[in-house]
Amino acid sequence: MNVVSFGVLLRGWRDRLDPADAGLPRSPRRRARGLRREELAQLAGLSVEYVLRLEQGRATNPSAQVVAAITRALQLTRGERDQLYRAAGLLPPQDSVVDDHVPPGIQRLCARLGDVPIGVFAADWTLLWWNDMWTRLHGDPSTVPERERNLARMLFGTGEGHAYLRPMRSSAGWDAFEAALVADLRDGAARYPGDGRLAALITALRRTSPSFDRLWRTVATATLASDEKTITHPTVGDITVDCDVLTVPGADLRIVTYTTAAGSENDAKLNLLRNAAALATPPDGRSTAGDAR
Repeated sequence: MNVVSFGVLLRGWRDRLDPADAGLPRSPRRRARGLRREELAQLAGLSVEYVLRLEQGRATNPSAQVVAAITRALQLTRGERDQLYRAAGLLPPQDSVVDDHVPPGIQRLCARLGDVPIGVFAADWTLLWWNDMWTRLHGDPSTVPERERNLARMLFGTGEGHAYLRPMRSSAGWDAFEAALVADLRDGAARYPGDGRLAALITALRRTSPSFDRLWRTVATATLASDEKTITHPTVGDITVDCDVLTVPGADLRIVTYTTAAGSENDAKLNLLRNAAALATPPDGRSTAGDAR
């Protein structure tokens, strides 16, 4: 690892990012424009001490998982991402694998829609980015191991990801939703034949989930369309929301949003979640990689 260039890049890009673009409050007493070290650590899911050691060149050989988390936290372009990977002595992600990169413009857009629960998923339905309202509606994904932060594991698995998923009903029917998800994963497997994470996900779920295996063998095509979902929340009870899946051209990402009609009973419940101080959570845009020390 080129420790000097990695640390220089990390510090320079941290100083460049405006906290508002990361969904963080910008205190009038803040002298510097960029992120504080502890803010970067929080956004990337790392310890402050580890970030300090990376910047000072005292930590060597960060994993690809850590570099990916830093890339998202700093909202790097693809070219900058590749530069950071190389500075860490790693090969940048290849075209045959699922790209976890979330473009800076998408992060800024999502961060500024703070009133709406938003989650950004990769092509294999791994959750990459979420905001504060997502946490308030669904629970904090950072409490779940990164491997389990995958929608297919949440639906068909038996691990911590499945336990994280709150009780939910779909107006289109749960079977239709599951079929559409499996069909989307089939398409992803065809597009990314070299992706080990996606291959391992499919192998594991076909082995452990009869329903996933059945759908994998029988579903031809299905589309993840807009849906009305009812989520059982431990504080506000059942809340019905419109769930929309938006795609990002050229990035192969899925942006999942939850909205309610203004003035409705469900909107009042969502407002309770927005305003409840007792439900305070990490800042918008948190994307975690765990403590990589």
